[in-house]
Amino acid sequence: MNISALQQARASYQPKLPHALKGALKVVEGAPTESAADQAEIKKLFPNTYGLPSIHFEPIEGTWPSATVNCGVILSGGQAPGGHNVIAGLFDGLKKLNPQNRLYGFLLGPGGLVDHKYIEITRDMVDEYRNTGGFDIIGSGRTKLETKEQFDKGLEILKKLDIKALVIIGGDDSNTNACVLAEYYQSINAGVQVIGCPKTIDGDLKNSEIETSFGFDTATKVYSEVIGNIERDCNSAKKYWHFIKLMGRSASHVTLECALQTQPNVTLIGEEVEAKNQTLDDIVTYVASVVAERASRGLNYGTVLVPEGLIEFIPAVKRLIANLNDMLAVKKDEFEMIQRSKRLTYIAINLKPENAALFLSLPDEVASQLALDRDPHGNVQVSLIETEQLIADMVAVKLAEWKKEGKYDGKFAIQHHFFGYEGRCAAPSNFDADYCYSLGSTASMLIAAGKTGYMASVKNTTAPADEWIAGGIPITMMLNLEKRSGKMKPVIKKALVELNGAPFKEFEKHRKEWEKETAFIYPGPIQYFGPSEICDRSTKTLQLEHQKKK
Repeated sequence: MNISALQQARASYQPKLPHALKGALKVVEGAPTESAADQAEIKKLFPNTYGLPSIHFEPIEGTWPSATVNCGVILSGGQAPGGHNVIAGLFDGLKKLNPQNRLYGFLLGPGGLVDHKYIEITRDMVDEYRNTGGFDIIGSGRTKLETKEQFDKGLEILKKLDIKALVIIGGDDSNTNACVLAEYYQSINAGVQVIGCPKTIDGDLKNSEIETSFGFDTATKVYSEVIGNIERDCNSAKKYWHFIKLMGRSASHVTLECALQTQPNVTLIGEEVEAKNQTLDDIVTYVASVVAERASRGLNYGTVLVPEGLIEFIPAVKRLIANLNDMLAVKKDEFEMIQRSKRLTYIAINLKPENAALFLSLPDEVASQLALDRDPHGNVQVSLIETEQLIADMVAVKLAEWKKEGKYDGKFAIQHHFFGYEGRCAAPSNFDADYCYSLGSTASMLIAAGKTGYMASVKNTTAPADEWIAGGIPITMMLNLEKRSGKMKPVIKKALVELNGAPFKEFEKHRKEWEKETAFIYPGPIQYFGPSEICDRSTKTLQLEHQKKK
């Protein structure tokens, strides 16, 4: 394997661990938990794994004996920096418990479990991937584990390999599947534990016990570096407005964090748009007003951050999408027989009148992307919708109208960008390298403690890593019921940007200043070597959330 000088240097980096994970430990149980919502329904669906207590580990003297256990691991969903270190922490934790323990990786995601495609992960393999980005050690995939046939097929290979525990590393959908799998295996006494690990650069998998999902730290630092580069170019040329779309399908955490790091002129937060019941025209008018005000002072340039999922937060569009989902779920067979060129007309005829009017008012490309292209979970593929271009073009039209009315006399030249894949496989920051290694090690201890249906949890993450608190929470604690493909299903409740939360309040406090002034910050690249205050710092989001707690 060819490696860069940085990767060679990073291979020797030893991630820091919480004190409780360095030796023998004891399990401390908290109070019984309940689901995020719909408690009676969730309890009925998960009778064997509902109401379990949250736990944390505390160090004790001596050793913690462990029987031999084979473990399987799956990387599920989109990539996030640090996945390899979760596997490294899991591998090292299992071997520390008992050198005879073995770890098997299922290839290309959950599909590898169902199709019986796997490899044994060895120390040489792990050493090759320590502190590196990507998921290429075993690959990832988006197969959903949701049917009894899949569970039973997976159990066949687990039994064949004598695997007693399965760790699923993924986002909200993947961990929901892990919860369902844990419940099923428990209900049939399969003798297989299932543990989840919180992964997603979107930052929407968190709660009181899961402070952040891994990859968010690294990805937002990568995006902020490039946004800073663009801002510096913008401030040098002084002739372009840059519209920058950032990943985050269901929440605007990435956009908010990047705004706090780089201080752009305009930042759109989807959750605020929804709370204020704003229309697409409201958004366009706001952006155009900032452009016009700066132009009045000779500043015909600036930056605008747009969250990937913005279009879904606009209440009228959200109602349209809900209507589309319900209609297509009911008329799926009939819809698939319609010629592709006639599908938009068919859809408009079958929507509620107010939704049909909005649907027909959208550019054909946007309408097609809303209606025709879905991901494996049935969601609109908002990353395919060029929201940043749509808003920029509509701002241009608005400014042209104002110019005719004598309300605007500036120049408006556009550049647009989408930063998504650039951040998903970056080499993890020191924070993510440490955090992920701790999550993997925590998962190994949850297995040793005999837990199932739990998600690995590492808290107190703005303190030095030695003071982090490792443990686990029942995944059922995070569930609620939501409509998916026309049916109510248990899913992990997404954590959205809280408009009363400290990170948004900090942004809101400075927003007017950033709109008017050129207050850009240029964060530069991630630092791996040097003072801890530079190399080990967490995101501004995490810092602000912890300041509020204190």
